[in-house]
Amino acid sequence: MVAVPVFSGEKMQVDTKVAGLVEIPDDQIIKIPSGLFGFEDYTDFALYDSAYPPFVWLQSLQEKNLAFLMIDPFLVCDGYETDIDDRELQKIEVTDPAQVLVMALVTVPGNGQPVTANLLGPVIINKKNKTGMQVILNSDRWPTKFDIVDGMRRRREGR
Repeated sequence: MVAVPVFSGEKMQVDTKVAGLVEIPDDQIIKIPSGLFGFEDYTDFALYDSAYPPFVWLQSLQEKNLAFLMIDPFLVCDGYETDIDDRELQKIEVTDPAQVLVMALVTVPGNGQPVTANLLGPVIINKKNKTGMQVILNSDRWPTKFDIVDGMRRRREGR
């Protein structure tokens, strides 16, 4: 089913997977030209706050039932770094590091396992032109399943 946006001036109504109809400011509409890994056909998204901050939703505008929970990885992992080649960032026209928003996709397993963030494959968004991409970092330091609760506990304890 297509999540058809209804424009209303500077905001649009988006029928979301989780929250029903949500009003999204136009500046939170993101184009991901290559899509996300495994979802390459879906390129138009809206960002909106989840009911559980600091998590946010990346909602497909092309498929109502396709939405990804995300978190700022720097909030949950001390020392997190994204060493991304400038040529990669040129694909979304990044000219200044201040333009970049880095988000990690979150997995919430239904079997009692830890809620995790994919630190190896972050979503990079150019805040200036509202385009994004998913990258794979050239480091074996970052896991695809980083335990978010454990990471936040370590940060709080200063470890």
